Amino acid sequence: MIGLVDVNNCFVSCERVFNRSLVGRPVAVLSNNDGCCVARSNEFKALGIAMGTPYFQLKDRERSGELVFCSSNYELYGDMSRRLISILREEALDVEQYSIDEAFILPPVRAAGNGERIPRAKRVAEGDALAGVGTVNGGEWFLEYGKRLRAKILRWIGLPCGIGFAPTKTLAKIADHIAKKRPEGVFVLPEDPTEILASLPAGEVWGVGRRLVVKLRAERIFSAKDLRDANDDAIRSVGGVTLLRTARELRGISSNEDRDYDADPDSVSCSRSFGEPVTTLEGLAESLASFTSQAATKLRSHGLLAAGCNVYAQIFHFGGGGDFLGRTVMFPAPTDATNEMLKAIREEVDALYIPGTRYRKTGVVFFGLEKVGTARQMDMFSPVEKSEASPLYKAIDSLNMRYGNGKVFSAAEGVGEKSWKMKRGKLSKRATTRWEELMTVR
Repeated sequence: MIGLVDVNNCFVSCERVFNRSLVGRPVAVLSNNDGCCVARSNEFKALGIAMGTPYFQLKDRERSGELVFCSSNYELYGDMSRRLISILREEALDVEQYSIDEAFILPPVRAAGNGERIPRAKRVAEGDALAGVGTVNGGEWFLEYGKRLRAKILRWIGLPCGIGFAPTKTLAKIADHIAKKRPEGVFVLPEDPTEILASLPAGEVWGVGRRLVVKLRAERIFSAKDLRDANDDAIRSVGGVTLLRTARELRGISSNEDRDYDADPDSVSCSRSFGEPVTTLEGLAESLASFTSQAATKLRSHGLLAAGCNVYAQIFHFGGGGDFLGRTVMFPAPTDATNEMLKAIREEVDALYIPGTRYRKTGVVFFGLEKVGTARQMDMFSPVEKSEASPLYKAIDSLNMRYGNGKVFSAAEGVGEKSWKMKRGKLSKRATTRWEELMTVR
């Protein structure tokens, strides 16, 4: 059996952990630059306000006290996610993080009745991870395990979550959806889920996109049960092998390959929309320097070096969109040192700047990534040597981790308040990562 742990209304739940006055009130978290609603509490949803509703349309209801809004506090949400995964790794045999608020888990006990802990590969090979064969007291064991796990998460980090158990990941997503509607927050899919699948529209199945729904209806496939029972050739003609995998998952046959979400990325990037359009070369250069610094920090956290990067700027157009201008920059040698990157990038900023133009956003994407310590020869006359991480930025990262992000930064990023920086007028405290923002008890 596979479990899916999914935090309820994750961003809102994180805000409520440190601001208890938000509990029971209609709360929404806003997107970058406080643009629109991207996360809503159940109370907010009950008012019929759709996801993505622009904030400016709701300001009057905020002023009257009916609604509460928070700016996106990504630093807090990311750290709370890390703590969640840490708990899951203590309590489960295997954890596969799917997103910031979701993770698939493999329960730690096999049901031979002796509580023996068995390596994941062996469990899958023997089939009990897929079919739930031999589990202790069948679904009751998973139900109790899920309740204990959910209670621990709530007690340790204060995040409510739903936990669903099923033979496959797709079925586990369905079980989790049901779990969130139950008081105990846990649901184990029955051995025969036909009735549940018959009541679930095919378009709500994980992996079935909106575009496929029309094609499925043409094949008289309306529910998850219809998809499960459909002919393989008909399924493949509609959605190819990807949709066929989904149908097999609905049949209880594990078909989604495990993904290593902790694996090193193929590229590392950072971009942001501006709080206000940028019109000066200085603002363009400072924003690119800031985003390069943030991406470089992420690069070093993976123990990687970059051979080069693409830098780009988007021109502001009313109504959204806008043309992109870009340049490719190659570094003299693969590096993770921010100062070396900024020196190479600064020479290309002038090519992105057009006087009198308003810019919406800038960004940087590192490519040609390699692990620190990789052997390399820059040319045929040079000796082979191993790439090294920058000791300077190792120290800088350590200082910023200890005293707060951005305490030590490059002057190229600019000083003081910048109009181009993302607007977050309702930002809560980053109480788990900033010493100066720790909660106070009175």
